[in-house]
Amino acid sequence: MNTAEKRNFGNIVPEVVETMTGRDQADGLRRLNRAKPRHARVIAVTSGKGGVGKTNVSVNLSIALAAQRKKVVLVDLDLGLANADILLDLTSRYNLSQVLVGRKTIEEVTLPAMGGIRVVPGASGVERLANLSDVERETLLSSFEVLHRDADYIIFDTGAGISKNTTAFLAAADDIIVVTMPEPTAVVDAYAVIKMLSREQDHGDLYILLNQCTGREEADKFATGIAVTANKLLNTYVDKLGYIVSDPRVAQSVRQRRPFLLAYPGCAASACLRSIADRLTRKDPLAPASERPSFVRRLFSAFSGK
Repeated sequence: MNTAEKRNFGNIVPEVVETMTGRDQADGLRRLNRAKPRHARVIAVTSGKGGVGKTNVSVNLSIALAAQRKKVVLVDLDLGLANADILLDLTSRYNLSQVLVGRKTIEEVTLPAMGGIRVVPGASGVERLANLSDVERETLLSSFEVLHRDADYIIFDTGAGISKNTTAFLAAADDIIVVTMPEPTAVVDAYAVIKMLSREQDHGDLYILLNQCTGREEADKFATGIAVTANKLLNTYVDKLGYIVSDPRVAQSVRQRRPFLLAYPGCAASACLRSIADRLTRKDPLAPASERPSFVRRLFSAFSGK
């Protein structure tokens, strides 16, 4: 992080900055021009560090979208610490590893889960996506093409931090949600992810989501600081998606292995999550796409380094 970035993060305050309205023309065109039709809208959920609640957000966001009568598939791509199935109290016999080696199809490893979603379990402790053979890459891309044709939303719960495999999925997604907390190291790590994505020629819409905060004022303070700094120093527009308040019901639901949106639908965290889902669904998942290639083609290019 350079001196200018440190200075901005040292003075994070909620303020209206004129430069935020001067968003990069490419970002604006990408939002407005949607041309090629596609079946699924792909949302990648990521974070700069572990422990900020990324997977909990992914799981509950999937359920919130399904509650709006959307067909949702959650894909656990946190291959180092895959645990979406644990939060959903699922016992997964097969996962992405079997798909990669051709032993199972993506349909065979996909599980129905509570809340009306489908889940593709990840392979905990297996970093296969970092070094795929040509055959495995083709298998993976073909598998995601199948999902892409049979869903309204595909939610990718990616690994925390910056890695080659994570970057590929983030760069290919239609929307990227960066989850962070109102805590200095988490904010700096979230900014690092945004900085990495700003180097991509054609990334999707970027959102910042504050988790485990005291309320709107604290969330706006940190989210505005990140958005202003990214716009000012990276020429990258980051939209403030919303926030989820600290709520003891969240930890209770984790112990119960049941998403808080289902276990405690009336709690404060659930209300925040539903508001976030409502914001996302204002963009029609079946609306025409931008001039960008299809998700699978973008993913292939990202894996190929093109």
